[in-house]
Amino acid sequence: MSFQVHLIDGTYELFRHFFAVPTRKTDAGAEVGAIRGVLGNVISLLEQGATHIAVATDHVIPSFRNDLWPDYKDGSDIDPEIAEQFEPLEEGLRALGVEVWPMIEFEADDALAAGAVMASADPRVSKVLICTPDKDLAQCVGGKVVQWDRRKDFVFDSTEVHNKYGVLPSSIPDYLALVGDSADGFPGLAGWGQKSSATLLNHYGSIEMIPDEVDDWAITIRAGRTLAATLTQDRNRALLFKEIATVRTDAPVAKSVDDLEWKQPAPNFEEFCTNNRMEALVSRMEKLLAHRT
Repeated sequence: MSFQVHLIDGTYELFRHFFAVPTRKTDAGAEVGAIRGVLGNVISLLEQGATHIAVATDHVIPSFRNDLWPDYKDGSDIDPEIAEQFEPLEEGLRALGVEVWPMIEFEADDALAAGAVMASADPRVSKVLICTPDKDLAQCVGGKVVQWDRRKDFVFDSTEVHNKYGVLPSSIPDYLALVGDSADGFPGLAGWGQKSSATLLNHYGSIEMIPDEVDDWAITIRAGRTLAATLTQDRNRALLFKEIATVRTDAPVAKSVDDLEWKQPAPNFEEFCTNNRMEALVSRMEKLLAHRT
């Protein structure tokens, strides 16, 4: 019997629901609206028939990438009402009975990448869906692995990644290194835009393979001489940005997809929901369990 695996970016979902759902506070005054939204979102997947699920979170925002680039995102600008919901979210997901991967040295993106490698290697798995629109994860797409933007209900396979970014999934880290990623805090190389970067990477595949001299380029690019001079001068910086943009597949995740199989909530699920004013989730869970028996 084959099955699909759903890997969810819990950090993205927490931010998305924080800005999308109404404020909800516990009797003690803690904000839990985003947590309620994320848990409801995961239950929706279960209601739709998902069987194997893991949620990756950034338990601590800074990662090894902050040591590589001082301006890399460190979480200092995060709204405190978002930051305080990370740990209770992980608690709620465990109460729901879902596998949780809280990252400390690594990032949630790395956990999703590592989980995709692990899951896709299992012959029982027919498809691995990385549930996030984050462009960094596009580099994982290929074979059994696709990227699913659940908000837009759009699935990216290798063709769709190329259609959107102009490069194959394997070149996404190079692409981001050249054009920059403001969300992650690295600027790319001056003058290197999306079109020029995609055109060169479509031909050469990686930054390392692009010649220093524009006269050695096999294709003609507008302002190519200036771009070549910039790349020659800043190639080491570009390679550093590529390292930052490359997701790691050695992050600590489950060793088997069997650990991702959802069976039922933990005994404390109802208590967690009651304490956090999420009683409606208990009703949904009761109906789901009744439907599955």
